[in-house]
Amino acid sequence: MSTAIELVRQWHDAVNAADTERLATLVSNDVEIGGPRGTAQGVDVLIDWVGRSHIQMVPTDWYQQGDTLVVCQRATWPEEDGTPGIPQKVGTVFVVTDGRISRIARYSGLSDAFAETGLSEANRIEV
Repeated sequence: MSTAIELVRQWHDAVNAADTERLATLVSNDVEIGGPRGTAQGVDVLIDWVGRSHIQMVPTDWYQQGDTLVVCQRATWPEEDGTPGIPQKVGTVFVVTDGRISRIARYSGLSDAFAETGLSEANRIEV
């Protein structure tokens, strides 16, 4: 298993456990985070988002070319009363640089993630 895949697996485990200390060790200090609300940088931004969102992300499909991965996920955010929300299918781009995740960008689906990276179904891997 490649280092990039293992890092992204560990990232999912840390996010789902809200383990922000572990999460901070997996990403670069100036990690770029993108999503529907724009782009920001820094490990503190990521930690804040994980703490506020209480998101759960279950990877379902993986695509890779070098140190760039696109992961299709079933993402769930809690409702206001704390019960799990309806899962949504999202596509997230991960870029690994020097042994850490340097970029994370979440999209509403795989097509936008593929368009950004140039990856496609042909890059699908079994994890």
